[in-house]
Amino acid sequence: MPNNKLNIKTDDEVIVIAGKDRSYQGNLRRGRVIGVLPKEQRVIIDGVNILKRAVRQTQRVRQGGIIESPGPIHVSNVMLVCPSCGKPTRVGHRRHQDGTRVRVCKQCGADIDE
Repeated sequence: MPNNKLNIKTDDEVIVIAGKDRSYQGNLRRGRVIGVLPKEQRVIIDGVNILKRAVRQTQRVRQGGIIESPGPIHVSNVMLVCPSCGKPTRVGHRRHQDGTRVRVCKQCGADIDE
């Protein structure tokens, strides 16, 4: 049975390192994670992988037209940005004295979870 734990959580800042949304005018795309789907190993990032859908108008509920919403992207195509050093980093884990586990930046060694 596969492990469904991800190193990326909601409200983390990530960059897209692979896929069609990787580059925007030469820069890597950055965004905030607004949703995590651990069973599918995917994350939803604000402003990345925008999907357009034609929606029919309903009576009293919504306006018809083309709706844009962010779609999921595989977790292997994104990399976490460390809040303290600001660099893209891999994620390590460490246990504190009281037994709580925290995520650790592999670049600078600082705790990602406060």
